[in-house]
Amino acid sequence: MSTTVQPVKAVESAAAQSFSLAGALNRALGDALAEDERVVVLGEDVGPLGGVFRVTDGLAARFGDTRVWDTPLAESGIVGTAIGMAMNGLRPVVEMQFDAFAYPAFEQITSHLAKMHNRTRGRVALPMVVRIPYGGGIGGVEHHCDSSEVYYTHSAGLRVVTCSTPGDGYRLLRLAIDCPDPVIFLEPKRRYWAKETTELTTDGPSIGQAQIVRSGRDVTVITYGGTVATALEAATAGAEEGYDLEVVDLRSLNPFDDETVTASVRRTGRAVVVHEAGGFCGYGAEVAARLTEQCFHHLAAPILRVTGFDIPYPPPKLEAHHLPSPDRILDAVSRLQWEDENA
Repeated sequence: MSTTVQPVKAVESAAAQSFSLAGALNRALGDALAEDERVVVLGEDVGPLGGVFRVTDGLAARFGDTRVWDTPLAESGIVGTAIGMAMNGLRPVVEMQFDAFAYPAFEQITSHLAKMHNRTRGRVALPMVVRIPYGGGIGGVEHHCDSSEVYYTHSAGLRVVTCSTPGDGYRLLRLAIDCPDPVIFLEPKRRYWAKETTELTTDGPSIGQAQIVRSGRDVTVITYGGTVATALEAATAGAEEGYDLEVVDLRSLNPFDDETVTASVRRTGRAVVVHEAGGFCGYGAEVAARLTEQCFHHLAAPILRVTGFDIPYPPPKLEAHHLPSPDRILDAVSRLQWEDENA
């Protein structure tokens, strides 16, 4: 796979409006269905109900049940069927209802979706998107709040992306649908109802490109998905304590944008990686390793991680303790050996 995906033709958009993330993703699916008859949407309850989180609301009524339809409760069968569709010229967009519900389809994803292009020496492409609501923050119970991104990023042959805002959700989903490779599209469910005034367009950073969402000079905070907003809260609070934090939204977990991230860390000299999943063998471990290899002589302190705990997802009343918070991020920032500068 190449490092980046070239943007699709820019979509004409009206003046900036207020969109929720769920609404922006709904618009992206509707626009893709309208512009390309090869695009189909399938999954559990994506039809008349509009999906558990209403991301597909109204699409079945608008495009009919040959373009948007409900499937049986059989994730492996859903993904396997979509793989056959992609092999035969369609561009299926599959919805998994919740992160942990996707595990029955994991064999199809890793053994076939990720490998078919290589197995056929490039003769068979699988332009297919698997949408997965992921992460916590909604008071859900076990099997409804996993952060399973490393399973997919570790599987060669898959692109893995995640959005943090409505505008970027629209852009990334349109790019994912247009991508010639299979894309795992992770949607932070606790941000579905967060709103932003924006124009929905495909202009902007593509797959394979991170984005600096807040400039700073002291520390680079590297994160993605649902914890981007958390990191920005920490940056605002940190300014009152004298810390100037730069926040990088990775957006694309695989491929990884080494250029943007390493340039930021070399400039600030310190880094904290933040994600909801457990720390042991988590995505942050890969980020820390890459930065250590590429930025070692620029670092003023070891790279720290702020993550979920290495436990099964806790009950709803305890999840606030499990998830990274602005206070935990700032605690890590305070431990970045600032006393060495004053020695």
